[in-house]
Amino acid sequence: MAIHVVLKNPINPSIWIVLTALIVPVFAILEQHDTKTRRVTRVSNSPGVKVISAFTTIGGTWSFQSHPMRVVLLVAMSLFASGCSLPKWAKNHFKVGPEYCHPPCAAVADNWIDSDDPRVLSQPPDYLDWWSVFQDPELNGLVETAYQQNLTLREAGMRVMQARAQRAMVAGNLFPQTQQLSGSYAREQISVLQQPLLAPLPEFRRSFDAWSLAGNLSWELDVWGRFRRAIESADASLEASVREYDAILVCLIAEVVTAYVDIRTFEERLQYARQNVQIQERSFKLAKTRAEEGKTGNISLHLSQSNLDATKASIPSLEIGLRQANNRLCTLLGMQTIDLGQSIGQGTGIPTAPAEVAVGIPAELLRRRPDVRAAERQVAAQSAQIGVAISDLYPGIAVTGEISVQAEDFSDLFSSLSQGGSIGPGFRWNVLNYGRIKNNVRLQEARLRELIATYQQTVLTANQEVEDALVAFLRTQEQVRSLADSAQATERALELELLNFKEGETDFTGVFVLQGDLVRKQDQLAVAQGDVVTSLISVYKSLGGGWQIRCPGFHPHGINEFEAEEIVSPTGGEEETLPEIMTDEAN
Repeated sequence: MAIHVVLKNPINPSIWIVLTALIVPVFAILEQHDTKTRRVTRVSNSPGVKVISAFTTIGGTWSFQSHPMRVVLLVAMSLFASGCSLPKWAKNHFKVGPEYCHPPCAAVADNWIDSDDPRVLSQPPDYLDWWSVFQDPELNGLVETAYQQNLTLREAGMRVMQARAQRAMVAGNLFPQTQQLSGSYAREQISVLQQPLLAPLPEFRRSFDAWSLAGNLSWELDVWGRFRRAIESADASLEASVREYDAILVCLIAEVVTAYVDIRTFEERLQYARQNVQIQERSFKLAKTRAEEGKTGNISLHLSQSNLDATKASIPSLEIGLRQANNRLCTLLGMQTIDLGQSIGQGTGIPTAPAEVAVGIPAELLRRRPDVRAAERQVAAQSAQIGVAISDLYPGIAVTGEISVQAEDFSDLFSSLSQGGSIGPGFRWNVLNYGRIKNNVRLQEARLRELIATYQQTVLTANQEVEDALVAFLRTQEQVRSLADSAQATERALELELLNFKEGETDFTGVFVLQGDLVRKQDQLAVAQGDVVTSLISVYKSLGGGWQIRCPGFHPHGINEFEAEEIVSPTGGEEETLPEIMTDEAN
């Protein structure tokens, strides 16, 4: 990867000293030929001299007329001495530094590994509101509430606003950088010991007032594109912050849906466990009755008791998982931790995932994934910073001016005789910097290469995440089918074995084994059913879907049944819609 820098061989500072020694006499000749000095003395009717002031005026008058040859010579010498490549500088719209182009992307496959599977559709995915495929109104409401109230998302929104304000500050440097007004009043007294010759004068007054009002301006011209490159960097940083906001929104939606699915999965596992407790309690009573009748030994009673206690012991851990999933969802919703059972209902079952999923092609990830787009924008921002660093190798050309009024009496402050001022061009050049500027350029170039590698790694990681989620989604479907068949067969076998035990044809050993096996397989089935849904969530998350919810005109499917509290601005003002920070196309 090559980074082209405009300045190949900047001029040596010692050569600039020689050039300065040559150009200064030229300016001195022009100044001597064209400058006149006028002393203006204002004497009042009072017994002393009020103010004595002197002006050195340019162009024979103090109306701030400047000789155009000075500006021409200054710019010409700056261009010549800087050693800059004028054609390339002009081609880059009068900006030094490299022109940005899209960084080289890491290699991605033409198709997904499982693209031959009929359940994997190559058509563009409908992932704008992917959570609606579960057809769960409660889930739709939770997503909308999290979008409005989540505090991590609000933090990201504040970072976007910071980047926007930073961009506006940088853009302001295109205009005069210094514009100040100043004013003062002083009561002054002259020392007679230091000015003994003034004391005999009949109109001399030792004390007098001094009023002044002044305004100054300094404007560094963007000759080398320093400020425009800084604006390019700020623009790219702002876009990167918006993409980072989108990436957080994608993760937020996926985490909300995952927490909801975890709640439903734990509810399903608890339901299986409690059903098995009821079955095993009936088996324990049967074993106890047969033992009391002397038809079986105490071993059947102990085996039955063991199964029942083991199943009961699994319930508290499942209740802990359910409560923790509930608490996690409350945090994602940006609200206090409460029991959400009344809001979202209980026992509605694990959401059903469709068997097929549209994922498009791998190359589309570069356009879809917000984190990939954010990494690319960070590369663009850093590319412009190289131009900012290179501009320090060239002289900064500025125009400065000042106008002021000074008088002893306030009534004379705005008279024509009280006016004074100056205006003219100048330059500033960092010389004898001992390699600091050049090494700063090298630093920015190395930082650019680092961000390009980060961008490429982000692309590879995105591709991996889709593949991981896709294979999990496909294989867990097969696991669910096998576990469902196995659990159903075990349940039928348990019914037959219980019947045989009741009739005295077999001992309790078979019932003991089948009951423990049924508990495990039903629990595994519920976990696998939840894994199918969570793996589909991971597919949509890895595809970068869901951030379009912030775009104007977006209408989510379903009904929002969750009551969200009013969100007040952190500054105490009116309500703010922080998520809608920047408009964007819902691609």
